[in-house]
Amino acid sequence: MGEAGPGAGPGRRGTPEPEEDEAAAPGGARGGRAAPRGGIRVLKRIVKRNGSRSCLNRSRFGSRERDWLKEDTGRGCVCVYGRDSAASSDLRLVLCTVDTPVSEICDGEGRKDLFLQLHGDLVRRLEPAEKPLQIVYEYLAGLGFDDPVRMQEEAANSDLSCMIRFYSEKPCQVEQLDRILLSGIYNVRKGKTQLHKWAERLVILCGTCLIVSSVKDSHAGKMHVLPLVGGKVEEIKRRQYTLAFTSAGAQAQTYHVSFETLSECQRWHRRAAAVVSMRLSMVDLSCYSLEEVPEHLFYSQDITYLNLRHNFMRSSGAGSLDSLCRFSQLKSLNLSHNRLGEFPVSLCEISTLTELNVSCNGLRYLPSQIGKLLNLQTFWLDGNFLTSLPEELGSLQQLSCLGLSFNNFCELPAVCEKLVILDKLALAGNSLDTLDLAVLNRMSHIKSVDLRLNNLKKAAADTLEGNRSSVTYMDLRDNQMTDLDLSSLGSLEQLHCERNKLKELTLSGFSLRALYANSNCLTTVNIYPVPGQLTCLELSHNQLQCVPDWACEAKKLEVLDVSYNLLVELPSRILSSLSLRKLMVGHNRLQSLPPLVEHIPLEVLDLQHNLLTKLPETLFVKALNLRYLNASANSLESLPPACTEEESLSMLQLLYLTNNNLTDQCIPVLVGHPSLRILHLANNNLQTFPASKLSKLEHLEELNLSGNKLKTIPTTVANCKLLHTLIAHSNEISIFPEILHLPRIQFVDLSCNELTEILIPEALPAALQELDLSGNINLVLEHKTLEIFSHITTLKIDAKPSLTADSALTSTFWSHGVAEMAGQRNKLCVSSLALGSFAEGVEAVYGMFDGDKNEELPRLLQCTMADVLLEEVQQSDTMFMSNTFLVSHRKLGMAGQKLGSSAVLCYIRHDMADPVSNFFLTVANVGTCQAVLCRSGKPLPLSKVFSLEQCSEEAKRVKEQKAIITEDNKVNGVTCCTRMLGCTYLHPWILPKPHISSIPLTIQDELLLLGNKALWEHLSYTEAVSAVRHLHDPLAAAKKLCTLAQSYGCQDNVGAMVVCLNISEDSCTCEMHGLTLPGPGGFSSTTTKPATPSSSSGIASEFSSELSASEVSSEVGSTASDEHNAVGLDGSLLPRQERRCSLHPVPPSSVFQRQPSSATFSSNQSDNGLDSDDEQPVEGVMTNGSKVEVEVDIHCCKEKGLESEPPAAEYSSSAPGPEDDAGLVLIIRRQNSVNSNTVQRGVKEKCELQKSLSTCCLYGKKLSNGSIVPLEESLNLIEVATEAPKKKTGYFAAPSQVEPEDQFVVPPDLEEEVKEQMKQHQENGADQEQKEDHAVTLPEEFDTAL
Repeated sequence: MGEAGPGAGPGRRGTPEPEEDEAAAPGGARGGRAAPRGGIRVLKRIVKRNGSRSCLNRSRFGSRERDWLKEDTGRGCVCVYGRDSAASSDLRLVLCTVDTPVSEICDGEGRKDLFLQLHGDLVRRLEPAEKPLQIVYEYLAGLGFDDPVRMQEEAANSDLSCMIRFYSEKPCQVEQLDRILLSGIYNVRKGKTQLHKWAERLVILCGTCLIVSSVKDSHAGKMHVLPLVGGKVEEIKRRQYTLAFTSAGAQAQTYHVSFETLSECQRWHRRAAAVVSMRLSMVDLSCYSLEEVPEHLFYSQDITYLNLRHNFMRSSGAGSLDSLCRFSQLKSLNLSHNRLGEFPVSLCEISTLTELNVSCNGLRYLPSQIGKLLNLQTFWLDGNFLTSLPEELGSLQQLSCLGLSFNNFCELPAVCEKLVILDKLALAGNSLDTLDLAVLNRMSHIKSVDLRLNNLKKAAADTLEGNRSSVTYMDLRDNQMTDLDLSSLGSLEQLHCERNKLKELTLSGFSLRALYANSNCLTTVNIYPVPGQLTCLELSHNQLQCVPDWACEAKKLEVLDVSYNLLVELPSRILSSLSLRKLMVGHNRLQSLPPLVEHIPLEVLDLQHNLLTKLPETLFVKALNLRYLNASANSLESLPPACTEEESLSMLQLLYLTNNNLTDQCIPVLVGHPSLRILHLANNNLQTFPASKLSKLEHLEELNLSGNKLKTIPTTVANCKLLHTLIAHSNEISIFPEILHLPRIQFVDLSCNELTEILIPEALPAALQELDLSGNINLVLEHKTLEIFSHITTLKIDAKPSLTADSALTSTFWSHGVAEMAGQRNKLCVSSLALGSFAEGVEAVYGMFDGDKNEELPRLLQCTMADVLLEEVQQSDTMFMSNTFLVSHRKLGMAGQKLGSSAVLCYIRHDMADPVSNFFLTVANVGTCQAVLCRSGKPLPLSKVFSLEQCSEEAKRVKEQKAIITEDNKVNGVTCCTRMLGCTYLHPWILPKPHISSIPLTIQDELLLLGNKALWEHLSYTEAVSAVRHLHDPLAAAKKLCTLAQSYGCQDNVGAMVVCLNISEDSCTCEMHGLTLPGPGGFSSTTTKPATPSSSSGIASEFSSELSASEVSSEVGSTASDEHNAVGLDGSLLPRQERRCSLHPVPPSSVFQRQPSSATFSSNQSDNGLDSDDEQPVEGVMTNGSKVEVEVDIHCCKEKGLESEPPAAEYSSSAPGPEDDAGLVLIIRRQNSVNSNTVQRGVKEKCELQKSLSTCCLYGKKLSNGSIVPLEESLNLIEVATEAPKKKTGYFAAPSQVEPEDQFVVPPDLEEEVKEQMKQHQENGADQEQKEDHAVTLPEEFDTAL
């Protein structure tokens, strides 16, 4: 439409001149869609009428508006809502440019202001010079969109309003100020005199105020607010059921309200009297989008605490920050997150303040007047841009706590030396690179120092004599220090130095009580003298080869964590310590443990992932207080006895022995622990579980026996009345255990067993929530059983196998299994997406979503993300995965404002730029969900963990954007993830832009593993791959991963998905005659009978046509032709290109190379008129009336080279009569595969074909000689003749002489092979001649091209 469309919209970008409007046809239609020129005039007239030439307001778009937007990406649409955002009539679409300011849009709307709301939360008044469309584009760019055209489309999407929304009027919700106590419509009179008339008004008793407003415009009209605190309420005797509400103060106002009944009047009197007598001391007005303090609050002189956090308070004007000095007793003021920009000098006049919080306001300096706050004790300045502090701050001699975290300080502020009472200094998230111990020594008054998340690389030694430092607590987490010597800090009691690069650590042990040095590279830890007060020592994830000697001498040590180190032995003094209660030595190289001689108070012992073959013989006898023992992932073959006497004193409650070599002989030992509540014996060598032993474990609540060789669960399980969880998947159980009589049973997992039937009671236990029976291939559930199970919250059974060609085809290349377990949580917040057959091609989509503590978002993503991906793939070949995450983020709507979810999505397809290429795997993720590819038996991570602890780049970004990272390493105390879907209220710290990786799949790729945070926290990539790569059932593999995670200590939701890949050279995906030839991997059947496909095998290509045996041409030796059209089954043209694999690419159109092969055709009638009974049978051909089975050798050409061993295929066509419809069955045997004698199995697929010359062939065009060619020239091709010239006799006709174009060119290297085959056929024919009464002539043999 050029620039004349919504002509007036875009400011300086192509704005038409006014004269163009005068030149328009005067008779144009007034509607914008009746005629183009008329529409242009109307649009321009609208612009003139609105008084603006750079923006256009419309309620809907037409084609002209859309065309105008397409001309320039600097143009766009802004959705402006009225006061009532729920009313669609209140929505206006404003066409403008990125240069259009708020003032012009307001002029066009005829309004004064424009408001911006982010994430359904705060509403801010925009400045006149701000540019709304630019704000929207910057917001979208911050999310991750980088295509200007796509951003223009997203800006006009209505779903975006859940994240960013504009209002022409500020939404007013009375409920925001406080909770409504009473409301109603009554007759109201203002004033004490009777000069005012009674009028019907809406009256609300809200919090501490009486609000009177018009009934018609209760929200939009003027509201009269009457503060009641300090006022009075009294009955009016002159008028029945009437109350007089009077405010406090010199200019008190009065409202008379008349009620209809006595009870109503008394209820209002009682509530109002309580409000009047209130004495407010604490007022919380946070997150109300306030620009000024409500006037009625100033009448409450008792206010000492005022919280105005997350507002937009103005520095001047009525009710602004300048008015806060009117609170004469104010002691605590919170003004954080108010976009102040500058420190309000007026706050320095509130001399009563003892606590002031101005965090996250963009402050760059403090005024010198700050020295007037002489009573200030706590001062929070976190999340600003401060680089220094004024000298006047040293006057605050009462200041004891100073928060300077997440600013831009490069050194410890010198003014802190003057603050003699200051004992807590917070400088986390700054830019300090050196820890100056001399400065700390001079600040002798400081006891607590927080230096997390700085750039500390070294600690400068204190060269001064003497040590005056009184620091007792120091936090140095998440820095870059390689060595640390704090021996000069003799008063240090607690040190955090996790996640550094420390190799050596030296401390003073005089006062040390707790040391946390996890996740470093420590080889040496020196503490002198021996820390006699030390109670907690955590040194996990380091490189220690032995436990320090001083740790063995610490007499008060209660907790010792040295897991994930290189320990080869454990000192006997540690295990025999009389103070140690918790010992964590998992993930080391321990081969044995020292014997126990004396009784020890040990309560928790973690020995998992070591090389132990046995436990100390007296472990359970001497450690009578032991309640938790985890010895999983060792090589245990037996267990020590629980007691030496008849009665056991064991208090063991949690026992984890998964992934060992335990046999049935260990079961009797377990009886010696009568207090066992949780028992995990998964992945051992158990074959039976004695019934008499299980009956004695009466306190058992959770039992995991999965991954063994059990055939039954003893019936004595009914004695375990407290059992609520039974996990026994991946066994050989054939009889359903008697567990449905247990009153507390909640979760039962019997998947991947050999169950055939289930005997259940008439009523299921009320507590039963989940029953998993999947993977029992022989299990048949009756209708009555299913009806009883329908009352269970979650029932998992195998679906009936799909017999579609697509599902069978995709099962050739991949199959999947999913496992999700809630763990100790009462709800499952993990969801999975598994589509083995996606879109219309050979594609797959797999995903996993973890909502941490919410289950809503994972379920939403599970239902919508595949559809979004399908739409994005059609729009873009490069940005589809990134846009899928961003659009899914938008589609979460209001649910995504406060909730968030991690996600990983895997998409398998052919490269769109090269459809004949290998399969490509594209992986995208946000949060902590990850995908790992098993290639050649080794893990290949494809995801990136977006958390503060594991991604330094993300931590740096979040820190620079002035987010507050709390001490538990969470953004604003909410989540440890820096990229998630949802949690829009944490923008821009939390982003939805994913990490994307793409990799071609090869023959070495075996598995694709997906898991959530809980899985990868407890399983390494290598262990996960090695644990399941030998399993053929992906469901059993996924179950095993979850079981291992739970046995290794996971108590959270855990989810795992295993995708078995069969991307091999055998997996040819070429299309032949419109059908797809699958790969033969994993086939074992050698029969020619069509078989049912399985999840681990391929599909046999079967098809039937309307061709009779007499219509099959013998002229199959024709050369390829260029004159062919793609003809479908219905005779229509097929636009789709023939799919070819990377092993058999499409050759150039001008080149065709024929490969010799042998084909033998037979029919019920021969060429010379003799019946089939008179013919001599040919080897490889079976004749049965109208059915013809043909054996064909197929030779594949690979990059113009020939396979050394030609594969074979068998064709069989059956027809009801000589001239009737025939069913043609294709069964392929690939001899060039790994399993050279295997036959592809498949599903029979009917194809109704017409007998016309143009449609009787399969996706091909008939040549003049009756042969068939496919859609394109191919080197992997079987040419099948489907029509031949018919003789009047109807006999099968073979030409007596091959036409020139049908002659074969036999390559020299195959000439001898062809001669040998022909000679063999002749010899076999001669043998049959002697046995037949009538001589017959052998049919001619013809080769088919590949």
